[in-house]
Amino acid sequence: MTSAASPAARTALDLTADLPVPDLEDLYRDLHRHPELSLREHRTAGTLAGRLKGAGFETAEGVGGTGVVGRLRNGDGPAVLLRADMDALPVREESGLPYASEADGVMHACGHDLHVTWLTGAAEALAAGRDTWRGTLLVVGQPAEETGQGAQRMVADGLYERFGRPDVLLGQHAAPGPVGLYPHAPGLIMSAATDVDIVVHGRGGHGSRPEATVDPVVTAAYLVTRLQTVVSREIAAGESAVLTVGRIEAGTRHNIIPSEARISLNLRSQSEAVRQRMLAAIERIARGECLAAGCPREPEVTVGNAFPVTVNDVATDTAVAAVHGEVFGAGTVFDPGPAMGSEDFPQLALDGAIPYSYWFVTTTPAEVWEQAPGETLPEKFAAVPSNHSPHFAPDLSTIAPGVRTLVSGALALLSVA
Repeated sequence: MTSAASPAARTALDLTADLPVPDLEDLYRDLHRHPELSLREHRTAGTLAGRLKGAGFETAEGVGGTGVVGRLRNGDGPAVLLRADMDALPVREESGLPYASEADGVMHACGHDLHVTWLTGAAEALAAGRDTWRGTLLVVGQPAEETGQGAQRMVADGLYERFGRPDVLLGQHAAPGPVGLYPHAPGLIMSAATDVDIVVHGRGGHGSRPEATVDPVVTAAYLVTRLQTVVSREIAAGESAVLTVGRIEAGTRHNIIPSEARISLNLRSQSEAVRQRMLAAIERIARGECLAAGCPREPEVTVGNAFPVTVNDVATDTAVAAVHGEVFGAGTVFDPGPAMGSEDFPQLALDGAIPYSYWFVTTTPAEVWEQAPGETLPEKFAAVPSNHSPHFAPDLSTIAPGVRTLVSGALALLSVA
């Protein structure tokens, strides 16, 4: 830490000087052991709600399905919303941790258990220190971030009509990288994501008589290969885009040519124009390959879940980044440029009507980082377990700093007494 000059930084350091770290570590381990998939976060929501009630928040559960909202009114001043997502992933854990997931095939592989822990610690610290600030604190435990549904569902369920519309939103995310860094970007920080499903219709038959069939597996294979040219040959070199084939399914037995094949895609883009160009290219290529193969029907191309771009309000993010720099010291805050990851957090901002700041907290244990191959930060970054990996295991030493980032960020925007 550094010597803090601003009232917000000094107050944040005071309020977080004696955090109940062992208690928060126990909370984290408990959440990690009991991960819950999107819109099934009943236990997690109940745990968070209980802690908020105990800290003196007006608390509601079941918002948008399984969402939790806590409100602490503390005099005249800005209304600041702190958000953590709560859902886990359908990943079988391979971390070897003593507190590994006890739910078969479900794991907190993205750090949302850590997010809830950070939010709990920050809410409790700010409630205990309410004599140092003025305003309204809204604390949101959001479900279903992984499916892109949670934020939208909470807004549709009257989040702001029932609890008041905040003046600003704050959120953060665990990320790989050596412990002790807090990347901020004053502007675009994360990309849009779009899921696309393609069904290729063929004509099934016996594996010994392919001439009597139209094999959708072969067509799907051509599609997978040809789709790689969408980014490499149809998007300008100065634009950022990713197309991933995440799933391909067809058939039931070795000697049966199936009647259909299914392909699932995930697109990443940083502008709506690029997104639309990618979608148009996918549709054109799918229809062209199926036509070339003589498929009996045109393919079905369906656009599914979508996440918007995450674009920080410059003034808000600059203020939060500045207080983080004071609290954590020189060199801990930097602009990493936009990432290709995506979030539904911006949907809480009502199409940009509410300013927000969203940043990262690096969480890779020191020994894992040091042992990772490579000399440069990008080389090591590519080698350590990332979000969504079955080996993703954030360092417990980040619990107190992650609480401190939220507390100091909130105090930079509330009225500090």
